[in-house]
Amino acid sequence: MATRANNRHAMRLIALNGNYALAEAIAKAVGTPLLSTSVKHFADGEIQINIDETVRGDDIFVIQSVDDPVNENFMELMIMLDALRRASAHTINVVMPYYAYSRADRKTRSREPITAKLVSNLIECGGADRVIALDLHADQIQGFFDIPVDHLQGLPLLAKYFEKKHLEEKDDIVVVAPDHNSTKRARALAEYLNAPIAIVDKRDSSPSVDPLDIIGDVDGRICIIADDLIDTANRMVWSANSLKAAGAKAVYGCATHAVFSKGAPEKLQESIIEQVVVTDSIRVPEEKEFPKLVRLSVADLFANAIEKIYNNESIHALFDGKH
Repeated sequence: MATRANNRHAMRLIALNGNYALAEAIAKAVGTPLLSTSVKHFADGEIQINIDETVRGDDIFVIQSVDDPVNENFMELMIMLDALRRASAHTINVVMPYYAYSRADRKTRSREPITAKLVSNLIECGGADRVIALDLHADQIQGFFDIPVDHLQGLPLLAKYFEKKHLEEKDDIVVVAPDHNSTKRARALAEYLNAPIAIVDKRDSSPSVDPLDIIGDVDGRICIIADDLIDTANRMVWSANSLKAAGAKAVYGCATHAVFSKGAPEKLQESIIEQVVVTDSIRVPEEKEFPKLVRLSVADLFANAIEKIYNNESIHALFDGKH
């Protein structure tokens, strides 16, 4: 069990069911075993959690991706926070590789909730002292919390993958934002790759293909579509088709979070996209895997963050991939 020399508070890691494989990988990288817990789901959907070891006075890191089934995994997290608070843990740090409801970060019409803010309120009320998240859909979600939020970035990991692929010459690469909201992310990846950007300016939600949808020069170039998550995959597939119609030589897709709902794996496999590169922030069951899928692990990134936070060290270097 990890302890720091000048602090009597032990580090303890807890994994819930959202992405247990990633939690195990993080624990292995940290060098600290997962705490023994039991999570039981009753027939009516109620959840019972037991912590099988004492956590009194310990610094706890609860690892939970709030992915499908979203509400069930979120309730697991909330019940665990309550159990830890009542068990007198010293600090409770929530490690969220995927933050559900992050797309509901503002009101876009009357009488609409801001669910990302509601989630932050519930996590704080549950007793969390800190949140460690990865590629939130909107940066302003950090400000929804009144506790520290460490917002880790998956882009350096994705950039390193494409750098190692040696995709022809760098002058051939263009990073593409699938819509205007993704421009900031595309620009950040382009800076890593020293490449220009293009934008898909599609005005409707139809699968129509039009090279005029593309803002920027992609003719004869290798295009990398960059997004924070892939849900239904419609936007990525339609963007790829328009890029090809505009003369793109090849199209790759990348995103941090592989939500993969509504037949997304089949759409991506059957598309013109060469490879779809994602991280393991979300558990991808065997039935959703497909030949074009490439998964990169964020275990070392989270392990480094956990160790630095536990030891009161700066985590600035983690934001630009220097870890």
